[in-house]
Amino acid sequence: MSSTVIVVLVVVLVVVALAVVTGVVLARRRRIDLTERRPAVEEGRPAGYQAGGGIALTPGGERAVEAPPEPAAPDEDEFDVEIEIEVEPLPAEPVEVAPPAVDEIAPTSGRLEKLRGRLSRSRSALGQGLLGLLGAGDLDEDSWTEVEDTLLLADLGAATTAEVVERLRAELVARGVRTPEQARTLLREVLVEALHPDMDRAVRALPHGTQPAVVLVAGVNGTGKTTTTGKLARVLIADGRSVVLAAADTFRAAAADQLQTWAERVGAEVVRGREGADPAAVAFDAVKRGAEAGVDAVLVDTAGRLHTKTGLMDELGKVKRVVEKRAKVDEVLLVLDATTGQNGLTQARVFADVVDVTGIVLTKLDGTAKGGIVFQVQRELGVPVKLVGLGEGADDLAPFEPGAFVDALLG
Repeated sequence: MSSTVIVVLVVVLVVVALAVVTGVVLARRRRIDLTERRPAVEEGRPAGYQAGGGIALTPGGERAVEAPPEPAAPDEDEFDVEIEIEVEPLPAEPVEVAPPAVDEIAPTSGRLEKLRGRLSRSRSALGQGLLGLLGAGDLDEDSWTEVEDTLLLADLGAATTAEVVERLRAELVARGVRTPEQARTLLREVLVEALHPDMDRAVRALPHGTQPAVVLVAGVNGTGKTTTTGKLARVLIADGRSVVLAAADTFRAAAADQLQTWAERVGAEVVRGREGADPAAVAFDAVKRGAEAGVDAVLVDTAGRLHTKTGLMDELGKVKRVVEKRAKVDEVLLVLDATTGQNGLTQARVFADVVDVTGIVLTKLDGTAKGGIVFQVQRELGVPVKLVGLGEGADDLAPFEPGAFVDALLG
């Protein structure tokens, strides 16, 4: 074989080999294009995109690794579905709300007689001691000294004691007292007279035309002032009068709630403000409300205060002045704790300097052996004791009756 033939065969083989290789490459590229590019085209995405990342072809035919794309935010319209459900309303049924239970209030007449047993401590200290001395007949100077000591220990005070002893000495001789019964009659008469039974002890709680009567209740903290206000409302309602209560003690958090409870028990209305509000404003609003409601009386529970605090005492005077712009203040009742003795008298004098005290309420009289404080308070202030507290019960506040009180002391 000639060299020419050999060259021709080699060239042919080379051409065939190149053709085979070219066909294989083109076939492979076509398979890649069909498998990798078809999903992207169908989804309208750029050519060469493969979901989840993978191999893509560049315009030059080269392979490139492409990172997974950020997930597309869901279309809000796909989830914004409004569903309307029509519900047929059920027929409304009336709901009955039971009103607060109103207490049955005991009659006020004769309360002091019924509560006589509560004065047992005072009776043993004053009445029994004096009757034992006076019933013995003629008394020597030592016996009269003992009578004076008994009266002083019972808190009658030096001036009242001197008057009572002088009267007893004169009447004991003039009447020729010889028996315990005669001694008791004389002692009762002298003690009742020392209490000045002619004093007006009625609580002035009657309206003036279209304006209600206004009663301020004042006193030192701890004397039972708020409780007395609630009990006084019971006394007035039991006597057929209507009342509005003013919770003007805005400095003690529980005072307004306590007064509210008392009011609900008797069916009365309470006017109250927020904690720390101006007491004078609360009192004024209560008087205004009382006039609108046409009630007989407005009872104002003022803030308890120490009698040594000048600023707080001036606040009490302010309450009275502000209220009087709307209505006359008929009563200023000073609540005193009977167990405090002389300290209570000191309190009374200071209060009397700030406001015109018109009456005294003696609380806790059942807890003291010094029932004579009644005599001394009246003498010092020149105002009557109008009410006495003889226990913790709701109806244990009694109108003061000199004769009944002395009878309770003497037993």
